[in-house]
Amino acid sequence: MTLDPTSLSLDEQVALLMQGTDFGDETLARTMARELRTRLEKSRETGKPLKIYTGYDPRTSDLHLGHTITMRKLRQFQELGHEVVFLIGNYTSLLGDPSDKNKARELLTADDVARNGRTYAEQAFKILDPQKTLVRYNAEWLSTLSFLDVIKLAQNFTIQQFMTRENFALRLEKGEPIYLHETFYALMQGYDAVALECDVQVGGSDQLFNILTAGRKLQEAYEQRPQIGLFVKILPGTDGVVKMSKSLGNHIPILASPEDMYGKVMSVPDSAIQVYFELATRYTPTQVEAAKAKLASGVNPRDVKMELAREIVSIFHGDAAATAGEQHFINLFQKGDVPDEMPEIALGDARNIVDVIVQASFTKSKGDAKRLIEGGGVSIDGERITDWKVEAHPGVLKAGKRNFARLV
Repeated sequence: MTLDPTSLSLDEQVALLMQGTDFGDETLARTMARELRTRLEKSRETGKPLKIYTGYDPRTSDLHLGHTITMRKLRQFQELGHEVVFLIGNYTSLLGDPSDKNKARELLTADDVARNGRTYAEQAFKILDPQKTLVRYNAEWLSTLSFLDVIKLAQNFTIQQFMTRENFALRLEKGEPIYLHETFYALMQGYDAVALECDVQVGGSDQLFNILTAGRKLQEAYEQRPQIGLFVKILPGTDGVVKMSKSLGNHIPILASPEDMYGKVMSVPDSAIQVYFELATRYTPTQVEAAKAKLASGVNPRDVKMELAREIVSIFHGDAAATAGEQHFINLFQKGDVPDEMPEIALGDARNIVDVIVQASFTKSKGDAKRLIEGGGVSIDGERITDWKVEAHPGVLKAGKRNFARLV
């Protein structure tokens, strides 16, 4: 879906850009929407596009569907004719954002960050238009700051402001350490906004402090027009509850195969279907409401979820691959009477099929697991396992008649 900016009124543009946002406060949401409309109107009058950015810290090498929610918002701005900066935080990631953490992050080396960041832009272009995306690295300006420069940045904030942050407040209450360097991250991200002279910064709903308190404050200190913050909701993982995370094994990698991606979307609980349509698709607000209406009408949620899976796989692999992924799912799951929802098991270093079966509590002992395998009662993605010495691989494990688990 490509947007024609001339076909949307300003109110329709604001509605699209505010879709899937979460400000945690209705008054703040109205304020940001009003500022956004004013700036969009000015852009239309002058013909000068707005500058929008999101920063991505390469703390790991692979991106998952949760990372793409902000990219989806950036793509909407691109299709409305605005300038988008994809900022790779090769300097901020050395420290790591404490916003959603209950303890200090491990410091990374420059080599770690460089290795992780090599494929970030390439992966992001599955969502963003590469011809309309400016890729920047924040080491360009952060690495040149002197200690005096950092002091001047810090003088705009009080310790009390940092202590009001929920995660810091909880750690303080529990008597757990809060390290001084953790407060630097907000200064670094705030200075990114200054260096880019941006109009809008898009981030997760856990970025409120970094974007509004730090970013707008520093832009005002540098006599710039303060940025608008757009905060997207956090996408739950395949468990439908907890934030999508590779470490928790509830993620959907954007480099996953069409078949695997389709199957993972289909494993999402029915309760999370609406938020996935809202955050992870190319659907307009009207189309999202239509999907919600289907669910409310009493149709089988599986049918609506299949529409969702087709859309998501199509984004990353194209329509033909989405169709193939759906047919694979039908052949394997529906015809094989495999349930839509099942537990996920993260494969660690010990991947022997016997150990995996016992870990899933499908048998009481390794001996029982071996006998089940030898009796032809174990398969992965429909392929029967006959040798109990083999290693398990990602896919749907079936052990016995009714035991299923998704191996990731």
